[in-house]
Amino acid sequence: MQTVVAASFLAVILALLSRRVQSYLTKTLAARPPLIFAVAVSLAAWWCAIAAAVHALNAPLAILILLYTLLPAACAFAVRHRVPPASIDFGIILLLWFPLEFSVGAAWIRKPAQGLLHLAAYGVAITLALFLFLLFRRVEGMKYNLPLSARDFLNPLIGFAIAAPVLIAVGRAFGFLDPFHLPARLSPMRLGSQFLLILAATALPEEILFRGLIQNFLMQKLGPRFLTLLLAGIIFGCAHLDNGPGPLPNWRYMMIATIAGVIYGKVFEKSSSIFASAGLHALVNTIKHNFF
Repeated sequence: MQTVVAASFLAVILALLSRRVQSYLTKTLAARPPLIFAVAVSLAAWWCAIAAAVHALNAPLAILILLYTLLPAACAFAVRHRVPPASIDFGIILLLWFPLEFSVGAAWIRKPAQGLLHLAAYGVAITLALFLFLLFRRVEGMKYNLPLSARDFLNPLIGFAIAAPVLIAVGRAFGFLDPFHLPARLSPMRLGSQFLLILAATALPEEILFRGLIQNFLMQKLGPRFLTLLLAGIIFGCAHLDNGPGPLPNWRYMMIATIAGVIYGKVFEKSSSIFASAGLHALVNTIKHNFF
C-alpha cells in the first residue's frame, strides 16, 4: 500500500516537471483562480480515500485535512492580485510544513496506519505547494525543471567533493556517525536503487521545501549572499531537531544538517535545476546509510 500511495503522488509531482503541463495549468488557474480551491479539496479527498482504504478515516481527520489544504489555498487566493509581503509567503509555507513536522492529528489515527497516512500527507503537502507557488502564484526561481545543462550534473559532484570530508569529519567528531564500514552485501544495482528511492522519497520533496521555496524567498529578499545560505541552512538544520537517532532535541543532527544545508543551498544557487541539489542530497544520504 505504501508503494502504491508513494508512486501515485510521485507521478503527479514528476508530471509537473513538464513545461507543457506547467504552462497549461498556469493558464487555467490564471483564467479561473477559484479552481485552486478545487485542487485543495481534491487533495483532501485523495487523502481521505487512502485513510478510508485502511479503515482509519473519521470525522475529525476529514475536517483537519480539509482545513489543512484549504487554509493555504485561501491565503494564496487572497493575495493573488498583488505582491504580498514575505510574511504571507512564509506563513503559507508554515501552514504546509508545521502540521507535518509536529504530527498534528496523529492521536486520531490508529498506530498501524500512522506511517502510511503521514506519507500521504507529505505527498499532499508537496503537491499543494507546487500548485500554490509554481502554478498559481508563479513564483520565480524555484528551478522546478529537469536539468538544463552540464553544470546541473557537475555542481552536485563538486558539492559532494566538498561536503563528504567536512560532514564525515564533523559527524565523527560529534559522535553522530559510526566508523566507516563496508556493507556485507552491496552491489551497484542496490546502491543505485537506494539512491533513486531516497531521491524520490526524501531529497526531492525536502529540496522543494527548503531550497525551492524557503531559500528562494530569502534570496529574493536578501540576495545571493552567504547570510542567505546560512539562514536557509539553519532552518534546514532546525527541521532535524526532532529526528533520531539519539535524544531529542537532536543538536548533533541539527549541526550536521545545517552544514549540509549550506552546501546544498550553494549547489542550488549555482545550478538551473532543483535536481542538482536534490541529487547531492540523495547522494549524501545514500553514502551515510550504507557506509557509516
